[in-house]
Amino acid sequence: MADGLPHIHSSRYNNDMNKPIHLRIRQFILEGIRERRFLPGAKIPTEAELVLQFGVSRMTVNKAVRDLASEGVLIRFAGDGTYVAERKAESPLLDINNIAEEIACRGHRYRASVELLRAEPAQDEIALWLGLVTGETLFHSLIVHFENDKAIQIEDRYVNPAFAPDYLQQDFSIETPNAYLMKSCPLTDIEHTVEAILPNASEQALLNITATEPCLRVLRRTWSHKHLVSFSRLLHPGSSYKLRSQTRVKK
Repeated sequence: MADGLPHIHSSRYNNDMNKPIHLRIRQFILEGIRERRFLPGAKIPTEAELVLQFGVSRMTVNKAVRDLASEGVLIRFAGDGTYVAERKAESPLLDINNIAEEIACRGHRYRASVELLRAEPAQDEIALWLGLVTGETLFHSLIVHFENDKAIQIEDRYVNPAFAPDYLQQDFSIETPNAYLMKSCPLTDIEHTVEAILPNASEQALLNITATEPCLRVLRRTWSHKHLVSFSRLLHPGSSYKLRSQTRVKK
């Protein structure tokens, strides 16, 4: 197009007529970030340009942009424009998100390194966390997740084989354990414990950090319809990661 903006009218954004228009504009912006058409620190199309592209009112475009700004995806400057936020990696504390999708939503590259994937007998502590008998067989995976080639999470996960029998046959360099478990035994309940720690030697090596780098460790248990499915220890370098919580207060 003459204005250099992506073609909209033939895209999936306008074809999905069941979705409110402000949500289609929101989706367009998020897809632009994921596909790196709108880079962190760069401007997105102006509201006037989006009005012309989508053929809607300024108020509708403003709602989509305002909502993304309130979520920290965009930053608005009066008289200057709206920019893609340079965001510190973060995960929602009261939800279970796919880390690969989180990274893609920030417009960054994701990859994973599978360090361990095996069946092993449950040690006392892990058996207690998973509600198993010591010595029972469980599945154990250790994966390092990277954002733009920077290690941002060690995922040390233990899974009850009764609810994910094909766990060891998965390629977790392509699909995350979270994505697999959500398909094989949809997760319905979670429990989180968060603590600040200093990394041990092996964790320092996997995250490429020093012994003095403070880390956030999340202990997470997940259930599927009252069945305790997995226990994970998620370790994040504190200097490049944060956890977010938002709760609606009942009145």
